Amino acid sequence: MITLALSKGRILKQTLPLLKEVGIELLDDPFTSRKLIFATNREDVQCVVIRATDVPTYVQFGAADLGIVGKDGLMEHEGGGLCELLDLKIAKCQLMTAVRAQDVDRPRDQKRIRVASKYVKAARQYYESKHIQAEIIKLYGAMELAPLVGLADEIVDLVETGSTLKANNLVAQELIADISCRLIANAASMRVKHQLISPLVNRLEEVVAQTD
Repeated sequence: MITLALSKGRILKQTLPLLKEVGIELLDDPFTSRKLIFATNREDVQCVVIRATDVPTYVQFGAADLGIVGKDGLMEHEGGGLCELLDLKIAKCQLMTAVRAQDVDRPRDQKRIRVASKYVKAARQYYESKHIQAEIIKLYGAMELAPLVGLADEIVDLVETGSTLKANNLVAQELIADISCRLIANAASMRVKHQLISPLVNRLEEVVAQTD
């Protein structure tokens, strides 16, 4: 049996058609069911539907053999035991810095700036690479509010269309990383269940190549 950890929400909506292309369909609707473990049309595959931030942890510790999660989640994950197998080319967006529109031309001086983000690790690494002293404030949502009320000078967040930034008078500035969903695997599962996992990975690779 292969256990596949799927990310809830927007990612799941784009994941299910991809899985269907490789012959895997959940027997219950994950958007309406209160189940946490989902049987599929394949006796050797089951799925768990969890928060995206938890997918790498489930895979790392072997509670799931495979997982589908955004690259942003992998960038924030602490710990080993994971193999990144494939870029699935879905749920594409960009991790970017953003400031208030009136601050676009403001030069960064040598003082310490405050940055609000859910992506603390990625933000810290980015500002360090730019030799900018930044105090990272962790928020879990409504990132756009932080500069408007003076909590932060900048934010680091995922940008898909930019409409939310524009609606709040913010402007995206610098690209930190291009983000898309990745197929990850537990390192031990790759050895023990190689005969089950390898054909699935190969088929996903074929489907992704066809749609790219």
